[in-house]
Amino acid sequence: MTQPKLELTWIGKDKRPKLEPRILLEDPAKSYHAAARVGDTDQFDNRLIFGDNLLALRALESEFAGKIKCVYIDPPFNTKQAFEHYDDGLEHSIWLGLIRDRLEIIRKLLSDDGTLFVHIDDNELAYLIVLIDEIFGRSNRISIITFKQGAATGHKSINPGVVSTSNFVLIYAKNKSSWTPNRVFSARDSRDTRYSQYIENFGEGFSKWEFIPLAKAFARSQDLPEKGLKKALGDEYEKLLSKFVLKNAKRVVRLARPDYKAVSNEARGMIDRSKAKPHTVMLLKRENHSDMYFVNGERVLFYSDKLKFIDGEYVAGESLTSIWDDLLSNNLHNEGAVNFPKGKKPEALIKRCLDLATNAGDWVLDSFAGSGTTGAVAHKMGRKWIMVELGDHCHTHIIPRLQKVIDGTDQGGISKAVDWQGGGGFRYYKLAPSLLERDRWGNLTINADYNAAMLSEALCKQHGYTYAPSETVFWQQGHANERSFLYATTQNLSLEQLQVLAEEVGEHRSLLIIAAAWRGISGEEASRHWPNLTLKKIPNSILNLCEWGKDDYSLNVANLPMAQPEPEQPAEKPASKAANPQQTSLFGEGE
Repeated sequence: MTQPKLELTWIGKDKRPKLEPRILLEDPAKSYHAAARVGDTDQFDNRLIFGDNLLALRALESEFAGKIKCVYIDPPFNTKQAFEHYDDGLEHSIWLGLIRDRLEIIRKLLSDDGTLFVHIDDNELAYLIVLIDEIFGRSNRISIITFKQGAATGHKSINPGVVSTSNFVLIYAKNKSSWTPNRVFSARDSRDTRYSQYIENFGEGFSKWEFIPLAKAFARSQDLPEKGLKKALGDEYEKLLSKFVLKNAKRVVRLARPDYKAVSNEARGMIDRSKAKPHTVMLLKRENHSDMYFVNGERVLFYSDKLKFIDGEYVAGESLTSIWDDLLSNNLHNEGAVNFPKGKKPEALIKRCLDLATNAGDWVLDSFAGSGTTGAVAHKMGRKWIMVELGDHCHTHIIPRLQKVIDGTDQGGISKAVDWQGGGGFRYYKLAPSLLERDRWGNLTINADYNAAMLSEALCKQHGYTYAPSETVFWQQGHANERSFLYATTQNLSLEQLQVLAEEVGEHRSLLIIAAAWRGISGEEASRHWPNLTLKKIPNSILNLCEWGKDDYSLNVANLPMAQPEPEQPAEKPASKAANPQQTSLFGEGE
């Protein structure tokens, strides 16, 4: 008996689209690279794909399965509001199904040590967490980040009740046991005022160090008396003091009494000796840890130890927490020089995600590209990127933005933090049309837009072969391994042609032949006669593999039927809440 399981259920959960694995067609006129680095391929492998993102993810699967290090997606939030670029109000069941279909492919694309970031608000947050738990495994959930994306000001603060100022970023690992995040720090908003002393004679031997109040040292640096200094400097006081502290971080200190029972025997001995000589600084050298200084039984802590290199400069930093309130998404209208109301995310947010989960050269994917922020940030950080966008802003927003990044003229966002000067490039692709189309009589036939190369590549994708046409052997158009090949043709093959192919393939290799027809023998007879050949006809052999001719699986309510309620069952006994087809349940009965 199958054990019941905890799961999220919704109307139509068992329905999955039979996606056609489309090929991608490059348009060199829309591809772009830095003029000074034409031969540089380090960042010219980047891909901007125009088309439905579910079909695009399916198209990427054969080449990129297990290769993407990081995925950041910012799907429509399902807020029941119609934005300028997205129809964002989907009935819950349809929204969940569409997100599920994308996440399942995304998981296949991620490397074993890869990371998924999903940006969402509270409308679908609870359901999305349970959904991703099902797909990625609850044990692979890393964190739920609260991202402060606004402040309680303006018209939002007028209405009574709770003012919403946050979104959320869900972080999942493909395989937590293989996940190796980078150490990331966030800058402190204010100076740590506990560090209130200053080593006046830092250049002398440590045993002779003398400590004076920080305020006194700062007053000297300003050539002003300590008394009345705040009033004299006014609003500039804290700014100038913080600058002084950062500049003299090795000399700004505080004294802290160690936990005598918790420290090592060596440290306890040093504490006792420093109490015996209260006016002498003592040093405890350590091999695998930083040295410790003591005076009068207290440890000397240096402000310099708090400094972290963040966004191109040393600032006071702290370990990254699950509250990101330092990356406000207001005043973003200048980033990327594109206007994208209510949709643009700050470059600093994407940078933090990539800092945490990637290194230079890693592949980054965003299948809801929007205004192109993920690609712009990944490019500036030296990551390779793939973005997918179906809307017209792929051309009106993303391409111009990336061109400025590549030219080096985009100096907004994170450019100064990473010292971005330009370079690299990207290739523009669009999804090919469906391989099969209906003729005037309604029969499925090979799309007339497909040439021989396109047909071979498409059929390789259909059958799980890698498209890699040989320059010397015409029938080696794709391979499954070093001994298994595919050959596609619209010709009507004769017995003589099949015999020649069988002889060339040889007994230690195999060839899948997909042809319009062949004469004089059936497919089964051919397989018995030539064991190294497998014959399939097009389009008959692929008619039932996919949903042909469907180009739009987008999260656009205008293109989707709303879920219809199921017919009510005869009321033989009282219906439970779980039997209500309109209710989305967190706790299904299992299989």
